[in-house]
Amino acid sequence: MSEAARKQIKGSITRISGPLVVAGGMSGASMYDVVRVGNLGLVGEIIELKGDSAFIQVYEETSGLKPKEPVVSTGAPLSVELGPGLIEQFFDGVQRPLNIIEKEAKSPFITRGIDVPALDRKKKWEFMPRAKKGDAVVSGDVLGIVQETVLVEHRILVPAGIEGKVKSIQQGEYTVEDVIAEIEDGNGYVHKVTMMQRWPVRFPKPVARRLKPEVPLLTGQRVVDMFFPIARGGTACVPGPFGSGKTVIQHQLAKWADAEIVVYVGCGERGNEMTDVLLEFPELQDPRSGQPLMKRTVLIANTSNMPVAAREASIYTAITIAEYYRDMGYSVALMADSTSRWAEALREISGRLEEMPGEEGYPAYLGTRLASFYERAGRCICLGSDEREGAISVIGAVSPPGGDLSEPVSQNTLRVTKVFWGLDASLAYQRHFPAINWLNSYSLYTDVLGEYWDERYDGEWSAQRIEAMSLLEEEAQLREVVRLVGIDALSREERLILETAKSIREDFLHQNAFHEVDTYASMDKQFRMLRNILTFHHIAMDAIKRGADIKKLFELPVREQIARMRYVKEEDLDSLDRLEAEIRSQITKIIPTGGDNYAA
Repeated sequence: MSEAARKQIKGSITRISGPLVVAGGMSGASMYDVVRVGNLGLVGEIIELKGDSAFIQVYEETSGLKPKEPVVSTGAPLSVELGPGLIEQFFDGVQRPLNIIEKEAKSPFITRGIDVPALDRKKKWEFMPRAKKGDAVVSGDVLGIVQETVLVEHRILVPAGIEGKVKSIQQGEYTVEDVIAEIEDGNGYVHKVTMMQRWPVRFPKPVARRLKPEVPLLTGQRVVDMFFPIARGGTACVPGPFGSGKTVIQHQLAKWADAEIVVYVGCGERGNEMTDVLLEFPELQDPRSGQPLMKRTVLIANTSNMPVAAREASIYTAITIAEYYRDMGYSVALMADSTSRWAEALREISGRLEEMPGEEGYPAYLGTRLASFYERAGRCICLGSDEREGAISVIGAVSPPGGDLSEPVSQNTLRVTKVFWGLDASLAYQRHFPAINWLNSYSLYTDVLGEYWDERYDGEWSAQRIEAMSLLEEEAQLREVVRLVGIDALSREERLILETAKSIREDFLHQNAFHEVDTYASMDKQFRMLRNILTFHHIAMDAIKRGADIKKLFELPVREQIARMRYVKEEDLDSLDRLEAEIRSQITKIIPTGGDNYAA
């Protein structure tokens, strides 16, 4: 059936159940077609077909709809508009620009049936060609560039499925709908290329080939980079109960992760939390350029008071925008906060469809849907003849009810993600941030990234990490003993282990997001900090064996310097090397002379 014929498909409403509308007389319609529902023309998507009935999830409030109102198919799947003007924008779950809706509706609330384009049709962009007339081009080749913001060079690519010779291309100022180039394919057909393209959100954008995730995504957060690292193009899960700091860590990663583009999706978040993001992000400075962070950020908000069905679409909208920038050769970080509320939207729609419920009422296909989302992450060689490398790293927050990680959303997420940053409410209550529990968390990228860092740090990185982790694990066991029989039952060596582990926790893992220096630590700084803590441990252990007084060890002035390492600026890292020499000097002075036959 031709698209023109499909567009004529017109049915009428037979049943309304919250965000689910059933329309009859829809034979010939296709799955995932976008439809206009009712006299108001509400946006909906066909999610099931039975005979001539179409089951439609409506992305707007359905109150006031009546049976027999018309339903008209657009003949096209739910798609996003991709082109210059995405950066700095603030969209809802189906890519409607919220600031423009506010002006059109003259209200801060989304007026039902409102239809505004995602990209500004009037704004003109300066297009600089990179291809010339007569050039042979393939899908993904760079035709030209547009300076979208001061931080983002927007590359206009040959759309997927088109290859041939450039028939015409012109420098100048164009809107996103103007033709910027003509490409003649092998059959003599001339394709008119604009700066804007559409892509269906539920279908991944193609790539030339996938690469192994073996390059780290640096975040500047010590507990992440040193203990539970994530690779560029990797996937991470951040589950945690209410108040454990999920949103804080998402903000930190958005600010500091070494990705060139940030896509932040607030999926079913509380309105006040999204307000924080909206007020905070324009104020934040990009640490590398000094420009506002918004100059490389796309925000998608579908708050908990917005229609539930649009929540389900929001993460697909976000990942498609992320894929678009990845295809240009950028590293993209996508923050999804939170996938639990996306899963709740799935559960509600599934209940309305009267499907057989799975565990805790979630649909049986929950795991499949989560996997299909996270699998769109990755590092790859993009389409095009210049072999550009792009990556999407996905960090999904999960909000398990009561912090119960055995519930279906957490478990299905952990099956497909390779990093687990387990947030702990008890750590948050102790004011230990980031509240990532070092005993529960893990990263499956550690071995691969260990090889990467060992090359740069003469094989010491992995050894330091393993030793620090084992000290923290020993501490957990010793604290149980102390709880039962008191600290006097421990040997001096065990007391030193407790002290070193405390130093790792308080001086290394604890990080103040609001301190201008401590908020970010480069890998050089992290490595030297941990090396100093472990150096103190090794030399102090030797000193104890040679009869040194443990109390004097713990009262050394250098301990204060170790505690203040986090406030050392990046340009003063040499002071951390000098601190290592100071540790050796001060401990040596308190070792008694005359042999090592001291009896404990």
